[in-house]
Amino acid sequence: MSTEDSTGQPPLERPLESADWEPPAWEPPAWEPPMAGTEVEHLTGALERLRTTFRWKAGGLDAAGLDTRVGASSLTLGALLKHLAACEDHIFSTKMKGEPMGSPWTEMERSGEGWDFTSAADDSPQELYALWDGAVARSRATLAAAVAEGGLEQEVHVTAPDGRHASLRRLVFDLVEEYGRHTGHADLIRESVDGLVGEDPPDDWRP
Repeated sequence: MSTEDSTGQPPLERPLESADWEPPAWEPPAWEPPMAGTEVEHLTGALERLRTTFRWKAGGLDAAGLDTRVGASSLTLGALLKHLAACEDHIFSTKMKGEPMGSPWTEMERSGEGWDFTSAADDSPQELYALWDGAVARSRATLAAAVAEGGLEQEVHVTAPDGRHASLRRLVFDLVEEYGRHTGHADLIRESVDGLVGEDPPDDWRP
């Protein structure tokens, strides 16, 4: 049985001599999902926690670190930064609103699938971090405005083959799934770079 609670912290022991003991107030880090929130709060909270964990695992590296590979895989942290930045812009521009992704993704639209992975080796660490940070900032603003206007139930631009429109909820779940997959990849790659391991960043971590 685990000796940690759902936040990953060891449970607090109540002093036997104090009947009036209360646990100290817990101030969760900014990326911690709520313990009992609304659907929107839980869904966006799960996304933010994954974004934060991924950014921590990919952060603070030079070009060699961002281009490190594990075994026969061609994946690198730099490639994941660029790919997930593309996913953010694709979901909240093309899929949600039917708008083109714009710069810097024009070349990806010409070159086809895989360009975001393979071209990352040509970008500097500063360019890759700025690309991901900028895409996430745009996504946060777009999602917050959309939820305030129409909630998760609203239809978005993208459709299934039979013409049915997806909901905003579906897009957010898709992005959570994408981050879940690639944050696991980032765990393994980062450990091979410098031994960094762990489920969550330190409470005071900032990119």
